[in-house]
Amino acid sequence: MAIAQTVNFQIARSLRTLYYVRAAFNIIWVTLISIYANSSPEITAALLIIYPIWDVVGTIADILINRGTGSLMPQYVNLAMSSIAAIAVGFAIRDGVPQALIVFGIWAMIAGIIQLITGLQRQKALGGQWPIIISGGQSTIGGLSFIVLSNSPLGLASLAGYSAFGAFYFILAAITITKRLRKGY
Repeated sequence: MAIAQTVNFQIARSLRTLYYVRAAFNIIWVTLISIYANSSPEITAALLIIYPIWDVVGTIADILINRGTGSLMPQYVNLAMSSIAAIAVGFAIRDGVPQALIVFGIWAMIAGIIQLITGLQRQKALGGQWPIIISGGQSTIGGLSFIVLSNSPLGLASLAGYSAFGAFYFILAAITITKRLRKGY
């Protein structure tokens, strides 16, 4: 196997693991937000802050996996935006869930665009990124819906669907990478 193929193989394996871990987090988060969204404002607030913090953790892992492979600018921008989003959601939640949903929505739109760009960049080298590309587009649209629905009971309810689709796309990406790995990359 050529050096470039070996590096891509190692990156693909690591990304597959990261995608499964991120999917597991999303599934747990969906479960918790579904249980507590209407019964515990404190837990809901914490979950709204935790989600972008988890994206920070996932992005750091992604950067470490992909270091030395070219431009990681989208990941660094996402790292900064997710950090800012966690803090901003923390401040916004003081004024209520609708304001936090607006901030969350803005972050989801920006993160979606970054995810779309990252997926397109990786598609060339690694392939199997179509679920990540679709997820980026959906995150952008989802973010807009959080803003539009921020004052509606559907606003908070839509978070579970957003995260569930994120888990679905991470699992699809991991499966797609697994199939490519079995073919010898």
